[in-house]
Amino acid sequence: MSGLVRKVVTVVDEVLLELGRPVATPVRRATAAAVIRNPWAGRGFVADLQPEVETVAPELGRLLAGRVIETLGGVDRIEAFGKAAVVGLDGEIEHGAALIHTPYFGNVLRELTEGTSIIVFSDDRLPAGEPLTVPLWHKTAAATRSHYQTVQIRIPDAPRRDEIVVIAAASCGPRPNARIGDRRTDPAVRLADLENAR
Repeated sequence: MSGLVRKVVTVVDEVLLELGRPVATPVRRATAAAVIRNPWAGRGFVADLQPEVETVAPELGRLLAGRVIETLGGVDRIEAFGKAAVVGLDGEIEHGAALIHTPYFGNVLRELTEGTSIIVFSDDRLPAGEPLTVPLWHKTAAATRSHYQTVQIRIPDAPRRDEIVVIAAASCGPRPNARIGDRRTDPAVRLADLENAR
């Protein structure tokens, strides 16, 4: 990947107060983003994206998983994860999708973070400096509603028109003061029941 990565940006936040009250468990979230030259830029419509995917995506998976693991203090600290891609204006959404929605990235990120869930995602095509919201959910139990959360990342000078920003994100815990139950304990709710309750 020599010459492909222009910069790596790591952002971490820790939520300590919610509505002025201390959170039950402080929540640390980390986002690692690699700003890369779009390997398909300037080539027009490329029918077969696979050769670049196989070369680039695994290295990005290793790099970004390593960053979030290190930032959050070890793989055993990670409870939730997500991924994203932002394509510059001269690229296709499919270019970002190719790098994050195949096993060459997803399986690497999942294995290194010791996850088993499908990795939730977002992707977009945006000018440099626009924010992207990255969803997260539990790395081994996607139905665990307490871990549904988002992080936002914005890189002022990326992506340039011929770049892609590839992102991995993770959290050490649930949303601050999560308390809306879980899919496994929810009652059965049907639209007809709600209409009859009025």
